[in-house]
Amino acid sequence: MREQNKVFHLAIPCKELDETVDFYEQLGCELARRYDDRVTFNFFGDQVVCHLNPESIDAKPQMYPRHFGITFTDKKEFDQLLMMAEKNKLPFFQEIMTRFKGKQEEHITFFLIDPANNLLEFKYYHDQTMLY
Repeated sequence: MREQNKVFHLAIPCKELDETVDFYEQLGCELARRYDDRVTFNFFGDQVVCHLNPESIDAKPQMYPRHFGITFTDKKEFDQLLMMAEKNKLPFFQEIMTRFKGKQEEHITFFLIDPANNLLEFKYYHDQTMLY
């Protein structure tokens, strides 16, 4: 398990800072810092830095293999985020679905797409032993 003193860091491209801030704040992420060339967020307890780099935007993103997100251990929190995304009309890349139905690793998941075509996955495993 991760200790409290460790924070995962992810850097991704963005094409425009204002729309990036708007998207991630509507997702419930707190803006930590803003510079002329990047914004940093508290992304559910981890650090996501969006670097202004419009020429690096993936024009045709695909779910696999490149995406990132959160695996919830509390179904209520998963449901709350899903409702917030729907309420704020955040763009879904993939609506909620069940993967590996009937198997031990069965989970529910949905994907959002940010303004720079970065794909974000949010999921919840019914069997918590399958988190890793």
